[in-house]
Amino acid sequence: MCKDYVYDKDIEQIAKEEQGEALKLQASTSSEVSPQQCSVPGLGERYPTWETTKPELELLGHNPRRRRIASSFTIGLRGLINLGNTCFMNCIVQALTHTPILRDFFLSDRHRCEMPSPELCLVCEMSSLFRELYSGNPSPHVPYKLLHLVWIHARHLAGYRQQDAHEFLIAALDVLHRHCKGDDVGKAANNPNHCNCIIDQIFTGGLQSDVTCQACHGVSTTIDPCWDISLDLPGSCTSFWPMSPGRESGVNGESHIPGITTLTDCLRRFTRPEHLGSSAKIKCGSCQSYQESTKQLTMNKLPVVACFHFKRFEHSAKQRRKITTYISFPLELDMTPFMASSKESRMNGQLQLPTNSGNNENKYSLFAVVNHQGTLESGHYTSFIRHHKDQWFKCDDAVITKASIKDVLDSEGYLLFYHKQVPEHESEKVKEMNTQAY
Repeated sequence: MCKDYVYDKDIEQIAKEEQGEALKLQASTSSEVSPQQCSVPGLGERYPTWETTKPELELLGHNPRRRRIASSFTIGLRGLINLGNTCFMNCIVQALTHTPILRDFFLSDRHRCEMPSPELCLVCEMSSLFRELYSGNPSPHVPYKLLHLVWIHARHLAGYRQQDAHEFLIAALDVLHRHCKGDDVGKAANNPNHCNCIIDQIFTGGLQSDVTCQACHGVSTTIDPCWDISLDLPGSCTSFWPMSPGRESGVNGESHIPGITTLTDCLRRFTRPEHLGSSAKIKCGSCQSYQESTKQLTMNKLPVVACFHFKRFEHSAKQRRKITTYISFPLELDMTPFMASSKESRMNGQLQLPTNSGNNENKYSLFAVVNHQGTLESGHYTSFIRHHKDQWFKCDDAVITKASIKDVLDSEGYLLFYHKQVPEHESEKVKEMNTQAY
């Protein structure tokens, strides 16, 4: 009558037992959605998001090597069946499932589904996919559910036509970002896109564009979020190729062989000032008149995972072709020279390494490479993934074979995936320690 809550141990025990049976029933009738990821009201609590505390940061700092893995360790190495020209999807899935922080997120049941129809949630399917690939099952997995959801949410990729792996990557990140909205509840929006979902935490960087008026030298700056950096190649129809002679040696450990273009060369070209010309005058906000200007792109904020896309497929009014120019890329990459904060050290687009280039916060390690063999009309995608340490494997749909570092670095390269060497929480700890020291 008074509606007061009466605690009864027997009733509580019965409720827990019934709850457990309901969760088992749900898991058995819905293989694509686990009870941990998409909980039904009354059938279990959702996992709260994890934010590091000071004691946890100290533990991470004192124990940087938290797991020892034998060279024969094969968990996570599992092929994917080609369902009909779906190699473009398989190679990206292999790269994403070997992205360290993304792997840790999904394997720790961090996703909380907010969609009214969980069976249409791409993040839930990715959770299931991670569990399948890290289950230890050696037989190839059939990703038909993932393909079906891609067709539903990215209709331009539907059908059995050959598709572009880069286009699939961007579409997949976009859908995952939209379906992850429930995972950032209560967390601060501290990135350029005002979103703190796992996709933005890992892949979103800030691309800064500085437009300088040639009359009054006023600078207009905008910062846009980006998931990747698309780089022009020698042999394309774009201007500013070839690069001027006199390249700096030793940048990012790349050896400059005459006639060989490097990833650093492409980044230098990407961040060099570009004169927009008299046909593209803009109205200057300072002098309030239409003037010629220069535009320069730099990185304002670096993502945890940096993805570089080589523009190998050229579509112009004159022709459609694939650019097969070999681009040398390093195992370790320092992005310090291409930061907006390093702009002062760059004169007329010529790279000058700052004296403090030993900044570990901006250093990356290569962990995945996507390659395309063949022509624009008929080709095949494969990927190299770093399993652990210097153990590399080639993923060719259902077949996975061991590869050498030379195999990786000698490959043509279409998409390159680099991971920050220093995690965000560790860099924040270093900053805090440096502040306390002064």
